[in-house]
Amino acid sequence: MPITGECFCGSIRYQVEGELRDARSCHCSRCRKAFSSQASAYALIDADRFTWLQGEELLSRYNSQQDFGLQFCRRCGSTLCGTYKGAVHGVTLGCVNGDPKVAIGYHIFVGSRASWEIMPDGVVAYDESAPQD
Repeated sequence: MPITGECFCGSIRYQVEGELRDARSCHCSRCRKAFSSQASAYALIDADRFTWLQGEELLSRYNSQQDFGLQFCRRCGSTLCGTYKGAVHGVTLGCVNGDPKVAIGYHIFVGSRASWEIMPDGVVAYDESAPQD
């Protein structure tokens, strides 16, 4: 069964065939600003299994660093996905409809989290990025 998602105003909709994977939450200052929250909630996908169903013409793009960017709805501002070299490589969990069947596996850049954020006990957390396999 495909996973679907949409922006806050419902103008943009997408579908992912397959599972979301490697869900994480990033607490760096850049993600706090991009997601208007204490952290991001994000999972990776296979780019060739992602399809825009509606409203692709309403997407705005922001390249946050070389090869990496975000896409969001220009009507309501919802951040929908991240891109790598122009292709969607992950989705924001807040815009997924229903149960995404994935859990946040770890938290990154907690060393630069907001002073007002309290991390729960027992979560897997890294001061910077997660170690590479």
